[in-house]
Amino acid sequence: MTTRSAERPPPASGAAAAAPSVGLPSLQQLFNGGQALLQESLRVAREVGPRAGFARTLSATKAFSETARDVLVELRNYQQQQQQGGGSAGSPFTRAALAKSLRQLFERLGATYIKIGQFIASSPTLFPEEFVLEFQKCLDQSAPVPYSVVRETLSAELGGDKALTEKFEFIDPVPLASASIAQVHVARLRATGEEVVLKVLKPGVTDTLKADLGFIYLASRLIETLAPDLARTSLGDIVADIRSSILEEVDFSKEQANLEEFRMFLDQAGVTAATCPKVYPELSTRKVLTMERLRGVSLIDLEGIRAYTDDPEGALITALNTWSLSVVLCPSFHADVHSGNLLVLEDGRVGFIDFGIVGRLSPETWRAVTEVGEGFVGQDYQQIAQGLIRMGATAAAVDEEKLAADLEALFERVRTLDPQVVVVADMEAQTAAASVAVDEDQVTRLLLEIVDVASSNGLKLPRQFGLLIKQSLYFDRYTRILAPTLDPLRDTRVNFPKTVEEAEVVVNSQSGRQGSRRRNVKRGDIDDVIIDVTPK
Repeated sequence: MTTRSAERPPPASGAAAAAPSVGLPSLQQLFNGGQALLQESLRVAREVGPRAGFARTLSATKAFSETARDVLVELRNYQQQQQQGGGSAGSPFTRAALAKSLRQLFERLGATYIKIGQFIASSPTLFPEEFVLEFQKCLDQSAPVPYSVVRETLSAELGGDKALTEKFEFIDPVPLASASIAQVHVARLRATGEEVVLKVLKPGVTDTLKADLGFIYLASRLIETLAPDLARTSLGDIVADIRSSILEEVDFSKEQANLEEFRMFLDQAGVTAATCPKVYPELSTRKVLTMERLRGVSLIDLEGIRAYTDDPEGALITALNTWSLSVVLCPSFHADVHSGNLLVLEDGRVGFIDFGIVGRLSPETWRAVTEVGEGFVGQDYQQIAQGLIRMGATAAAVDEEKLAADLEALFERVRTLDPQVVVVADMEAQTAAASVAVDEDQVTRLLLEIVDVASSNGLKLPRQFGLLIKQSLYFDRYTRILAPTLDPLRDTRVNFPKTVEEAEVVVNSQSGRQGSRRRNVKRGDIDDVIIDVTPK
C-alpha cells in the first residue's frame, strides 16, 4: 500500500479533519473579540451609511417574509399528503429542501445574494453538494432599468450629454442583456463607426452590496467571537473571499484590467487566431465599460461554426491552446469558459468574452492540475491521485492506491456519458440547424464527485482547483463534440505546458516558423515572444 503526504502544510481550518467540537469562549476571548467586533462594526457602518442600511433592512424583511410564506405552503402540502397517505416517509426538512429555499431567498434579496449564490455554485470544494447543484439554478437575470436612468449614469461618467452626443453616433435604448448588477447596450462610435457594447452598472447596486456584505461579514465575525472553535472552519476566510470576489465584479476597472492583461498576452505572444474584446479606456470608468462588439456563434453551434470555418477541430485546438498558455503566462486566466463565453467569430478566430470571473494560481498548483488532466486523458488514475495529493492539504498520509481506485471507478462512469446533439428544424425555410448540449449540471456533478472522492480520502482541495478543473471539463466536453478522435496528449498541434520553462520550449519550437527570438519567459513579461496556438 502506497501512502503519501501532501506537500503543503494543512490549513489552519483543519477542514479535512473531523468536525470540531464547539466550546464556549473565555471572558478574555469575549472581551478581545467584542472590542475587535465593535471596531469592525463602526467601520462597516461608516462605509454603508444609515440610508442604505435602513432601505436594505426593509427590502430584506420583505424577501424573508415571502420565502417564509412559501416554506409554510410547502410544509402544509406535505402534511396534507401525509394525512392522505400519498406522501413519502422522508422529512420535508432535507438539505436539498433547505438549499432550494435559500436559493429562492437569495434571488429575492437581489444582486449581492445572487452573486453569493453564483460563488457557491462555482465552489464545490467549499460547499455541500446539494447547495452547489441548487445554486446552479440561481438566475442572474433582472428587469432592465429604464434607458433614461442608464443615460444619466453614462452622462455622469463620460462627461455630460454633449460629450455623449459627440462620442456616440447612437446608443440603442433597448438593452442587449440585463443582469443583477449591470445591463448592456449596443452603440456606435461617431469618430470611427465602430460598433461597441456599453456595460453600465445599475444605480444603487454598490450601496446595496456594501450593506449586505457588511452585514454578512459582521455576522461571521460574531459567530467566530461567540464560538472560537468554529474559526477553524475558515468561515471568516470564506466570507472574505466572497466579499472580495463580488466587489471586484462591480468595479468595472477590474474587468478592464483583466481584458487588457489577456490582450497583452495575446499580442506579446503573437497569438492571432484568438482574441477578446478591445477596451476603450477613454470611454470606461468604474461604472461604465466600453468594449468592442464581437460577432460570432457559440463554440458548440455546429452549423454556425461551419459557416465561418471549415475546420471546427482547429477552432477547438486554438481555444484550448490559448487558454492553457494563458494559465501559465498571463497573470490571470479566464475562469468561466462555458459555451456562451467562447465564440467562433465571423472571421474564423476564437473569441473569449466576459472576463468578470478570473482565476489566479501558483505555478505549483498549475503543475498539479496538469498532472490530473494528463492522467484523466490517459486514464492513468495513479497520476491523477498523485496530482490531487500534491495540491491538497491534509494532516495525515493518504492511501494513494485507494484514492486511485476510487478515481478509476468514478471516471469509468463518466466515460459512459455522451453529449446530446439537438437538431432544430425550420419547416417554412426547409432548413435544419444542429447544436450540441453540454449539460452544465453534468459537469458540476462530476466535479463534485471528484471533490467527494478527495475528501473521503482525507484531502481538502483549494477553490482555485475547482475553477481550473471545471474549465478543463468544459474543454473535454467540447473535444467530444467537435473533435471526438482528438488525443490532446499525443496530438502535436496541442500545446499543454506545465511550467513557464515548458512554455518557453513551445516558444522556441515555433521560432523557425514564426521568427521569434529566444528569450526567457515569465508571467507578466513576455515581450517579443511568439507562441503558435493554431493547428498546423
